[in-house]
Amino acid sequence: MTALWVTLLVVLAVALVLRWLRPTWYWLTFGVTFAAVRVLIRYRSVMDACGLTVPPARWRLALARVTNRPVPEARSPRILRLRPTTTGLVLRLKLRPGQDAFDFSAASDRLRHSFALQNVVSREIRSGVVELRMTGYDVLRHVRMPAVSPAEGLRVPVALREDGEVHHRDYRQVPHALNVGATQSGKSVYQRTLVTGLAPQNVALVGIDCKNGVELAPLAARFTALADNPDAAVDLLAALVDYMGRVYQLIRAEQRISVSLPDAEITADIWDLPAHLRPLPVVLLVDEVAELALAASKADEARRDQIVTHLVRLAQLGRAAGIYLEICGQRFGSELGKGITMLRAQLTGRTAHRVNDETSANMAFGDISPDAVLAAVQIDKERPGTAVAGDSSGGWSRIRAPHTTLRQAVDTCNAHAHRTPSIPELEPFRPPLPVRVLTGKVQPTTASAPAF
Repeated sequence: MTALWVTLLVVLAVALVLRWLRPTWYWLTFGVTFAAVRVLIRYRSVMDACGLTVPPARWRLALARVTNRPVPEARSPRILRLRPTTTGLVLRLKLRPGQDAFDFSAASDRLRHSFALQNVVSREIRSGVVELRMTGYDVLRHVRMPAVSPAEGLRVPVALREDGEVHHRDYRQVPHALNVGATQSGKSVYQRTLVTGLAPQNVALVGIDCKNGVELAPLAARFTALADNPDAAVDLLAALVDYMGRVYQLIRAEQRISVSLPDAEITADIWDLPAHLRPLPVVLLVDEVAELALAASKADEARRDQIVTHLVRLAQLGRAAGIYLEICGQRFGSELGKGITMLRAQLTGRTAHRVNDETSANMAFGDISPDAVLAAVQIDKERPGTAVAGDSSGGWSRIRAPHTTLRQAVDTCNAHAHRTPSIPELEPFRPPLPVRVLTGKVQPTTASAPAF
């Protein structure tokens, strides 16, 4: 008996240590079993308490009256499958007649407390079927990105979602995006992670960093063009607009619409062009967009109008030419001047890190989802890198990017410097190669430049 008690105490101590230091191990060894049993035992009472049941069918009520039996209980959604994952449980339910998927989404917070789990996210799989993704522990406390296939097709894993899934930045699906957040909120780390994911791909990176290039200049080995002040930025954007015009001329020349041409070969963007003619896609990263919109004189106002006009034109027309925008800033509202709201309307993807006021969150999500605004305001300052990501469809989720150091980003860009393409229109803005100091000797980073 003594040995049994000692064994139980040891197991309990191990479970407590794992839960504190290694929550993933705890979940895989102990937590998943406890949670699954708890969900199955509490299921009917929780559904009833959360208002997710429906009255019994009329024929059941009539049968109970005829046979003088007790009135049947309200019916809960039928469990189709309960599947454990490395971060939680996935519960798939078949809805009863009269139920709506929105009911489960609205009750997600109550379900989280009732099942004693970290998070519950509801989504509709198909008509009549809802899936509840339940997280067993706080996966955003220490972000550990799961093993994923190498990024390709401009789809980059950049963060971990609160439901344990990987959040991707997919430029083919969401061409342009806005990233806002206060100082020390994690915008720069998110941007580094994005550049690190894009560096191994066949893509041209173009940057505008008005902080004298302190954020993007260390990564210059992988950048085709870089501007570090507003004067250079306006010329760079004008050159990029010229490049966009040349790409459209190429598309027009290759359309060749005729009766004999198959429908699948008719194209209106670069992705259906023959591989040997297709230009590389371009990702434009703008850091601190407010610096481009500030004006202290008439000359600054003229420059600002040109910059905003070029950005709006790229946002409206750039997708088909393979030009994608990633706009970052602390604020992005109408106080930046005319044309800014027109630009914001073109930015489908929205990411908001910690903000200092509700107005800043409204700039990102006010026209999309009020719930996302509230979630962005509630981000803890002790968790830099945590953000709310959404798009114009109204869907959103909490994410947190892994901590990518500047050294990691620099090493990745240097390792893939040979992929940096040369674009004639952007050649005057080619950044000087970063300098390495090895064993007391100064050596420039070398890179070959494929041209388009």
